[in-house]
Amino acid sequence: MEDTTNATELPPSRRPGSARPGGRTARTREAVRRATLAELAEKGFDRLTVDGVAARSGVHRTTVYRRWGSPAALAADALDLARDEPWPVPDTGTADGDLRAITAEVVSGFTGAATAPVARALVAAAVRDPAAGRALHAFLTGRQRAAAAVVSRAVDRGELPPGTDPEEVVRMAVAPLYYRLFITGEGADAATAERAAAGALAAARAGAFTAAPG
Repeated sequence: MEDTTNATELPPSRRPGSARPGGRTARTREAVRRATLAELAEKGFDRLTVDGVAARSGVHRTTVYRRWGSPAALAADALDLARDEPWPVPDTGTADGDLRAITAEVVSGFTGAATAPVARALVAAAVRDPAAGRALHAFLTGRQRAAAAVVSRAVDRGELPPGTDPEEVVRMAVAPLYYRLFITGEGADAATAERAAAGALAAARAGAFTAAPG
């Protein structure tokens, strides 16, 4: 009989993402993460199974059921691990170049043949499961916080007004892309990415994202 323990019912010390132990536990978690991403790339979230991940990872199925318990928990843990991976923040020397690089990466991540299947599957998991949703939120806000450095640098160079909210500029740049990709289904391409970056930059230069007096 399958062990269907739900990860959200585990004590905090045993929930995926609650700790980052080393040694065999860390190797097991990484093997399961790699297997989860491979299964998502091939099958999507709807066909992701704990048994499939166990078989691909080489980790005993009982261990995978006990520590993760569901496809959504596997997806959430994959996102949790990805959150702490280094991400090279663009540094082209200009706010225009940096914002264009960020929006281009968002589009390529969700449309590229190598990355889109996994990225879209993780979004699907986040829509259907609260734990996966929280993991995706943490992942994206972490990337947004890191990306905000390009705006802070632009303010320091005098390209943007003092007091510009860095994270709000990044939100404005990427929001139209997510809207087209996941709300209207219109899709996004390189030209869309450039327009989104240009629009956010124009608004920032006009002072739209500076703090209101008082």
